[in-house]
Amino acid sequence: MSTSRLETFADGVFAIAATLLILDVRTVGPDLGQSLLHIWPSYVGYAVSFFTIGIMWVNHHTVFEQIDRVDRRFLFINVGLLMCIAFVPFPTRLVALHIRDEGAKAATLAYGLTLTITAVFFSLLWFVGALRGGLIKSDADPRTVSGLSRTYWPGIVLYLAATLVALVSPGASAIMYAAIGLFYVLESSIFGRNV
Repeated sequence: MSTSRLETFADGVFAIAATLLILDVRTVGPDLGQSLLHIWPSYVGYAVSFFTIGIMWVNHHTVFEQIDRVDRRFLFINVGLLMCIAFVPFPTRLVALHIRDEGAKAATLAYGLTLTITAVFFSLLWFVGALRGGLIKSDADPRTVSGLSRTYWPGIVLYLAATLVALVSPGASAIMYAAIGLFYVLESSIFGRNV
């Protein structure tokens, strides 16, 4: 099976997930100026999650540049990955609403678990679906294949560590999620130049 239909479907899911993030940035109360200042966690949550979804989209695209066909196992792993990505707006909203109250721990745990499970699906897509499934193009650049493998290994560990930090300090955990996003932006930029 070719990859074109799957890529089109995936692009739609990424676009919808990224768009849904802005729907949760809302003002409350009669004083607009005060309300705009008060919802700063929504701005931060939107930015971090939008960049995170954007990084996932870039990585997903890079995976698809390396494969020439898909099979059922790859398709189902990809469905699981897209399900996680479509879910990202929900924990983003939880963090934005509760980072300053008693719900901060639960919100940052939900966000972290979502991103950890997403990282697991990305690793499954690449290591099980593409590499072990024999779907890689015969003329794929070995540096790109190696670079993707190096990129996916730390994701699960980084997100799981940030999630566990939420048990002790939700604020530190939220900062770690942003730092992981920044790490992947920088890593992708550096990796992209070397390919």
